[in-house]
Formats: sequence, structure tokens, C-alpha cells
Amino acid sequence: MIDKSTLPSRHVSVGPERAPHRSYYYAMGMTEAEINQPFVGVVSTWNEAAPCNIALQRQAQAAKAGVKAANGTPREFCTITVTDGIAMGHEGMKSSLVSREVITDSVELTVRGHCYDALVGIAGCDKSLPGLMMAMVRLNIPSVFMYGGSILPGRYKDKDVTVQDVFEAVGKYAVGDVSADELHALECVACPSAGSCGGQFTANTMACVSEAIGLALPGSAGAPAPYESRDQYAEASGRAVMDLLASGIRPRDIVTRKSLENAARVVAASGGSTNAALHLPAIAAEAGIDFNLFDVAEIFKNTPYIADLKPAGRYVMKDLFLAGGVQLILRALYDGGYLHGDCITVTGKTLAENLKDVSFNTNQDVVLPVTAPISPTGGVVGLSGNLAPEGAIVKVAGLAKRQFTGPARCFDCEEDAFAAVQNRTYADGDVIVIRYEGPKGGPGMREMLSTTAALYGQGMGDQVALITDGRFSGATRGFCVGHVGPEAAVGGPIALIQDGDMITLNADTGELSVALSEAELSARRQAWQPKAPNIGSGTLWRYAQNVGNALTGALTHPGAKGEIRGYWEV
Repeated sequence: MIDKSTLPSRHVSVGPERAPHRSYYYAMGMTEAEINQPFVGVVSTWNEAAPCNIALQRQAQAAKAGVKAANGTPREFCTITVTDGIAMGHEGMKSSLVSREVITDSVELTVRGHCYDALVGIAGCDKSLPGLMMAMVRLNIPSVFMYGGSILPGRYKDKDVTVQDVFEAVGKYAVGDVSADELHALECVACPSAGSCGGQFTANTMACVSEAIGLALPGSAGAPAPYESRDQYAEASGRAVMDLLASGIRPRDIVTRKSLENAARVVAASGGSTNAALHLPAIAAEAGIDFNLFDVAEIFKNTPYIADLKPAGRYVMKDLFLAGGVQLILRALYDGGYLHGDCITVTGKTLAENLKDVSFNTNQDVVLPVTAPISPTGGVVGLSGNLAPEGAIVKVAGLAKRQFTGPARCFDCEEDAFAAVQNRTYADGDVIVIRYEGPKGGPGMREMLSTTAALYGQGMGDQVALITDGRFSGATRGFCVGHVGPEAAVGGPIALIQDGDMITLNADTGELSVALSEAELSARRQAWQPKAPNIGSGTLWRYAQNVGNALTGALTHPGAKGEIRGYWEV
């Protein structure tokens, strides 16, 4: 039994003065024995908004059973999600990145308000994964993260498909390559089960991060959402958090500079989502660690790309699971000397100890050894130059063409760019510029999958490039550069570009530049006028007032560096 006299829950359950508080627990059917045990928050992002989250309530019950079996008292609650696939391509996407902060903040407030001693978090969609991990590191109470699992692949015309294929089919439909009946048939079979998008898009990328960084149990990220083994991992996560409470291991013991580097390695090696370059700095800030986009990009640059996963490759998360899961990627990277094996994890063991009994499966081709990679450098690359002094990011996994120079075609919002793509009012060789979509300017830093998928569906993925101060879905492919900073809303160089300016993108040298002299850029900067805000109140307005740049993770608060007294010390 764990002594509660030093735990946060003593404030709501111990001593005569807490009799009113205990009366509420009795009202909910709790026993005196349960009240005397540590309180463990079990949070999920369950909702009926999308398949990503629909199975999480079931998994939360299994996690609660694990907590109970280890003499803890679980207290279940939910928080929001905004599901990117449904928010995509319209104003709803402005809410997506903002939801990451709301998730983190709401978990913090729930834990603080009810004085929970530990936390199990189960998430299913893109922003909910980093949102829960950020909350764990911010609160710094013993915590275990668990991914809710990926969707099973759909099947259409004898091949596996994902929602990416549906987005791209919209572009094919626009140019007459796909009929309305074919589009409808595809949409009906692309997503056949509960779970997050099946390719190495943002959800699965951050699921891989959860194991690599040490916040999730080894193997827990792999099984698809419908598999019953997810419940077993959830139950084990509940038991594990009680072990962490007993041993005193907390998230900031786990999330270190080294473990963040391990996480970045896995993103690069798996050809993961560019959004990881936004979420890893944000998680780092919650631990008080400086780890910005340039730090992430430096690791990407010297990490081999070894996992043949969609959108660039052939396989989905289910295939990776059957081949050996995230542990297979970690084993390959560790054997190649790319990981810090001494990082502590939620098992109480180091990463190296967790991998001790994991062997590299040679009877598969989903993950290659580092000695025979798909490419010698990572599937994601950082860029900088006079067009992006604060950096930018591009997914190069699967790109045959890694250099591009062309004239700018500028749009001040995604809708205008999408209309131009749909109407084919752009030219081969153009560099499409979508600006005023950054964290402040959007506000909310929208993803551009509808536009990029339409381009790819039209067969133009290799004929044009696209840059934006917004973001891209992990399903985006083609020469698409996001997170360009400083953003247009604060007068970054992307705001100063005019149609016809020659832009150069070079993923080999890491260059993103415009062929303008500093004198010309300075003159345009003097003449530039800020764009009037498009939001004047509410959550998006408040976000725009507080959000920082993409370079450091689009944060809305100072992180652990500004902390005066942590929750655990209250």
C-alpha cells in the first residue's frame, strides 16, 4: 500500500477537515478502502466524432481494471478532440492545433482540481496524442500514455487503401480520371473499422514517438484499434502507473534531451509526419528543455529512412504491427547506434533493457536494417534561408525530385488556393504559396491536405511545389513545405512575396529562398501592412493573442521554464 500523506490526493481525502469531500466519494459508491488509496486519473479522448476515438472508452475500462488490480483508485474522465480528417479543408481546421492546447489545459485543470496522484492517458487522433503527453510532462505526476490504435486498411480494387486515397480521388474526380460512382465506392470502403488513420500520418507518427520517448509501454502503439490485445495493453498500463507511483518515476525523469532525440530518430526513420517537428518542441518545453525545429531537423538529417510506410511507401500500421511493431524500428536504430539506450522508460527499465529480448525480424520488408535503408537520410527534412529565417519542414519520403525552382503563385488563404487547384488555374512549375495560415494568422495553423491531395490526384504532385506558414497532414505527399517562419501575420518574408518571384527549394542542401536582394525585401517590408484579423472573439481569438511561433512548437505559455511551483509540490 502507498502512503497518501505526501500525495496530492491527501488534500481531498485525508483528515477530519476533508469529511465534506469524502461525502461526495461515498455518493458515487466508493468504499472507504478506495478513498484511502491513491487516486489515478484515467483520461481518454473518447467521443463519437470520428473512428479515431470511438473505441477509447472500452480501453479506458481496461486501464481502470489495471489500476484497481494494483491497489489504486481510478477516476475516469474525458477530454475533447478535433479530428483532422473531418475538420480538413474548411474553417473547422482552424480548431485542430488549438485543440492540442485545450486538451493539455483541460487535463491539467481536471487533475489539479481533483488532486489526482497519477495519470493514464489514452488518445486516438492527431492532436490528442501530443496533447496528453504534454499534460503528463506539465503535471509531472507518474503517468503512462497509450495509443488507442490504428484503423484497419480498407480494400478497393484488390489493394489496401486509406483515407489518403479518398482525398486524392477528389483531385482525380476533378480532372475526370475518377467517376462519381468510383469515388463513392472508394469512400464507402476506405475506413472499415475504429481507429486512427492507418498510414504513417500524424497519429501513428506520434504513437511511435510515445514508445521511443519512453512514455508508453513497449509494443503498445502497434495493435490496430479493434484488436483485443489493446485491452491487455490498457490493463497493463494501469498496473504500470501504480509501479511508477511506488518508485517515484515521473515524466520529467523520462522526457530528457536524449529521449527527445530518440523520438526524433523514429520520426525520421519511419518517414513520419512533419507535425512531429511542432509537437516534439512543445513536449520539450513542458519539461523545460530547449528543443526547437532546427534541433529536430538536425537529427532528421543524419537518420536513415528505413520504414516503408504510407503515404510514401507500401504499408500501413497494421503491417508494421504484424512485422514486429515500433519495437522493430527501435531495434534497427539501436543496433545501428542511433538511439540513446540509457533513457529510463515507464517500465522502470531503460530503453536498452526493454529491447534486450527484441530481435530484428528478417522475414519481412516493412522495416529495413539501417545498413540497407530506403535512403541514407530521414524522410523529413528541415529547410531555412531568406524565405524562412525561423525554418520550415518538408517530408521527402518517396520524393523523386528533391530540388525545385519556380515562380510564386500567392494566395492569402487555403480556400483561394484550393479553388485555383480545382479550376486548374495554375501552371506547371509554379510554387504555390499559401500564407496567413500560421499559428497567429489562421489562427490555428491549418493543415492543407485537401489542396495537396487534389494536386496529387490531378497528377501534378511532381510538377508544382507548395509552401505555407500553415501545416500539412501526415498524409500529404509531393514537394510541400510547411511551418515557414516567421509567419505572414507577423511580417515574415512569406508575406512579402509577389506573384512571379522565383523561389528555390532544395531538400539536399536545406535551402528555402526567394531570389530577392535584402534591399528589395527591406523595401517591401516597409510597405507591408498587417492583414486585418479574421477572428475577433472566442477561443480562436484568445489563442491568436497568446500563441508563439512554429519554431518552438506554437506554445501558448512559457512551459516549465516559467514554472514557480509545480503541481506535485502543491
